[in-house]
Amino acid sequence: MGTNVTFIAYTNARADEPATRAAITRSLGEMRRLEALLSEWRDDSEVGRINAQAGSWVTVGPETLEVVQKGLWAGQVSGGVFDITFQAMSGLWKFGSAREKHPKLPTAAAIAAAKKHVDYRRVEVSETEHQVRLGKDQKMGLGGIAKGYIVDRAAHVLRDAGLDSFLVQAGGDLYGAGHKPDGSHWVSGIQDPRGPQGEYFATIELEDHAFSTAGDYARAYVLGGKRYHHIIDPRTGYPATACRSVTVWAPDAFLADAIDDAVFILGPERGLALVESLDGVGVVIVDRDNKVTVSPRLIGKVRLLAQPTDGL
Repeated sequence: MGTNVTFIAYTNARADEPATRAAITRSLGEMRRLEALLSEWRDDSEVGRINAQAGSWVTVGPETLEVVQKGLWAGQVSGGVFDITFQAMSGLWKFGSAREKHPKLPTAAAIAAAKKHVDYRRVEVSETEHQVRLGKDQKMGLGGIAKGYIVDRAAHVLRDAGLDSFLVQAGGDLYGAGHKPDGSHWVSGIQDPRGPQGEYFATIELEDHAFSTAGDYARAYVLGGKRYHHIIDPRTGYPATACRSVTVWAPDAFLADAIDDAVFILGPERGLALVESLDGVGVVIVDRDNKVTVSPRLIGKVRLLAQPTDGL
């Protein structure tokens, strides 16, 4: 789904090196299988069929049904700031493409027209029939939530192979299982939103936990002294402005991925309230003023290395 994947795993008495490498290969195969079901950019995926047959009931497999239902849940708990029908606006804002070299903002009229088709509440699901139906004028995109689900499923494959100490990462979504053989925790860096790639302002400990980061730096451009990025607030149709980065820590990557964009859009106060309402979830927020907030559940698990770099 347009991102890089990384595996790190330790062998053990149940899985030697050849077995561990074979498990990683199977895990990557599971990722590719799920991408073929869940990617909105593939006409032959189940999501692609839902979009092509908008207005009609479409039968899907259990994986697609589960991700769609989680996406609708994320819409409900976030007050609609996370919306899986945002794909209707995908043609207006394009990041990570040649357009970034010569960006041109969509018109207010075009945004207003597209925004009329964005409303997760119009998506219907039949659990008994394993079917999904979009509004006839709608499109669905699961890119904001599916990678977390895929990371969890990849981790499940590794566990089934007897591995208990590993990391699985897909872009900003990461799951760390167990701890290292020496007993130490997995530790991962949190990217400095205005620093060079790979420069971290904090680290976070993981043990059978995941995190997902939403940032305004990965797919963005600056035009007229203002930063435009891929995390769009469906209420306005424009890039969200309350935060620079949000890293959600949760028991699984699916949950972390489901709410990181919502917290980013809601901002520190309302975003933190959402996080605190969910069991076992924490967050590190860098707001638009470069202020860092660490939620109570992450005290002692997050180490601040430096103040994030300031700048546009």
